[in-house]
Amino acid sequence: MPHPTSVPDVQPLLRPVRLGALRLPNRVVMAPMTRARADNEELAPTALHAAYYAQRAGAGLIVSEGTWVSDDAIGFVHVPGIYTDAQIAGWARTTEAVHSAGGRIVSQLGHAGAVSHPDHHGGRLPAGPSAINPRETAFTPDGPKESVTPRAMTAAEIAGTIDAFRQAAANALRAGFDGLEIHAQVSHLVAQFLNPRLNRRTDAYGGSAEKRARFLLDVVDAVSGVWGADRVGVKLSPYWNGGPAFAADAEQLADYDRLLGRLDDSGLAYLHLLGPEPGTGTDDALTAFTRYRSHYRGAIVANLGLTRASGNELLERRLADAVSFGAPFIANPDLVDRFAQGHPLAVANRDTYYAGGPRGYTDYPAVTAGRPPVP
Repeated sequence: MPHPTSVPDVQPLLRPVRLGALRLPNRVVMAPMTRARADNEELAPTALHAAYYAQRAGAGLIVSEGTWVSDDAIGFVHVPGIYTDAQIAGWARTTEAVHSAGGRIVSQLGHAGAVSHPDHHGGRLPAGPSAINPRETAFTPDGPKESVTPRAMTAAEIAGTIDAFRQAAANALRAGFDGLEIHAQVSHLVAQFLNPRLNRRTDAYGGSAEKRARFLLDVVDAVSGVWGADRVGVKLSPYWNGGPAFAADAEQLADYDRLLGRLDDSGLAYLHLLGPEPGTGTDDALTAFTRYRSHYRGAIVANLGLTRASGNELLERRLADAVSFGAPFIANPDLVDRFAQGHPLAVANRDTYYAGGPRGYTDYPAVTAGRPPVP
């Protein structure tokens, strides 16, 4: 369990907490969000990224957007990487801006795997654990396209991909991040390896739930060798229902139960866990996080559709140690202050989520000083 910190008469979201080696002044985490602003040939963060993240430095912790560990990892337009000198320099400017504003930021390292598209790779097929089409939508320079049947990764490619995560972790250290998070959620490469519908391998990386988890565990070991496990988090989505290949059935949930138990011994800073999508008819958040807590004793960051009230409830029940918010941070760069003062939340313009430029990115104002709080 994380270091307990209790402040009487302060809502739980605003109390400090320690997640591994990360000391947070509050438990409001900014979730990783793709915003597609790296619209340059280098896929490097710009001054716009630095301004965006610095505006949100009041979060107890910022998790960066998912960031490609290599050019083979690319699977979405205008998403930055962390594998070239230009990208590292761009991220260094961003971390410096966040730190100057008093914040903390970790880098989320990701790889799209089979949900990428040949348009991202000069016509080459993307690679996944097996040659099975995940039947997802790929976002290419020419717009959305259906995913294709990927190449099955060779053993050498798996080893090379683990090395790419290790090198990206070292690059994140050079760029001044405070830690890192492994993108193992939704439909990307790590989740593909964990999925028996997409991983039909018969070698050391497939054939059983334990072997399907090996890729993730090898990545954890690789990046922990750079940072120390107490500055590494992992984001997982056991309840993800994202098309025919991803379904939160009993088998999948049982596999994740076992995985959480294995990760419990890894000494990680935290697990970042998605709850069920609200309104999908699956377990509610309390049921889901009760289940997670029964298998994982370390720090849990709860995510997906939570509000100030439901986040505080999870913390009060000790089912989570921090709560991450995605969409609320888009239009509310001062989200922590709004929670503290009871001010209403602004609503983001969805048309600008991936539109490029400052509109809908860095132009949302903080709440007007002196505005009366919500009763």
